[in-house]
Amino acid sequence: MTGKRPPAAERLEALTRRWVEAWRPGGLAILDELHAPGFADRSPGGRGADHAAFKQGVADMLAAFPDLEPRVEDVVVDAARGKVAVRWSARGTQRGPYLGRPSTGRVIEFRGIELLRFEGERIAERWGEWDGLDLLAQLG
Repeated sequence: MTGKRPPAAERLEALTRRWVEAWRPGGLAILDELHAPGFADRSPGGRGADHAAFKQGVADMLAAFPDLEPRVEDVVVDAARGKVAVRWSARGTQRGPYLGRPSTGRVIEFRGIELLRFEGERIAERWGEWDGLDLLAQLG
């Protein structure tokens, strides 16, 4: 086995990396391109489960952390099933209220895992978990 990934797997990984990169200032329009019509957020965390609600959740995070720097740590692709798992981390300075906490000016780092299901080259479903308790502890 050569270790070379099939083109479909490489493409899904690139799309996933682009999706995580959209969680930075100026990146919200990328979500419009990458989410399929009927996108479903299966882990909405108290917000709506559609594209608009997911995009608003990212916008709220960026309002609180305007210098947010997300990073992809690991990607696992099942191209035959159109599924991708991604482990990410993000770092930013809290400049606005978030999760009921007022601005602290603290630099925080948090992490999470996402499972994405693609239809073609667009994300149809998302399941995700991130360490909100750790984030709240960092915000004090």
